[in-house]
Amino acid sequence: MDLHTFLIEDPYIDFSHPLIQKKARELFSDLASDIEKTRSAYEFVRDDIPHSFDIRADIITAKASDVLKYRTGICHAKANLLTALLRSESIPTGFCFQHVTLADDDSLGYCVHCFNAVFLQNRWIKLDARGNTNGKDARFSLETPILAFPNRKEYDEYFWKGIYAAPHPETMRMLGKVSSLKDIVDNIPDTITETPDSPE
Repeated sequence: MDLHTFLIEDPYIDFSHPLIQKKARELFSDLASDIEKTRSAYEFVRDDIPHSFDIRADIITAKASDVLKYRTGICHAKANLLTALLRSESIPTGFCFQHVTLADDDSLGYCVHCFNAVFLQNRWIKLDARGNTNGKDARFSLETPILAFPNRKEYDEYFWKGIYAAPHPETMRMLGKVSSLKDIVDNIPDTITETPDSPE
């Protein structure tokens, strides 16, 4: 499998930025294995970078360095930060997407939820750094994924198949245009049209 595309830098995965480099040194200086580094980065992004809706943030972030600078982001932005931290250590990291309700039910419609896939022990593991609030219990797991949102049979919730090397373009464009959390609710995409870069 060619993993090069899961290691590259782009405007949203700006791992050469001094803030990303500094945080990587802080997180990884005493760690030897990719598994240890992945766990450390994952738990940092999950626990120490609040989801924008959980803290009613008044700033919208997208690229990894801004998520770190302002210490907040929605799931897509937090996934960008986790990707940047891990790619800075040459750990292949990608994106996975899930169709979930915006509210507890389908009253507000649906959105594309984002989490990560990391290539460890010659296979992909899935990690959701959204943040464990309001009963969510996502965890680091090398086996069965323990994600933030189980798909519910009573709603049209499902995973898009495959692993993507780049953030979702339409969501990144949306984050670049909006100025409030209400704007995100009103404009967040609810579908994926791109082709994955790797199968499961």
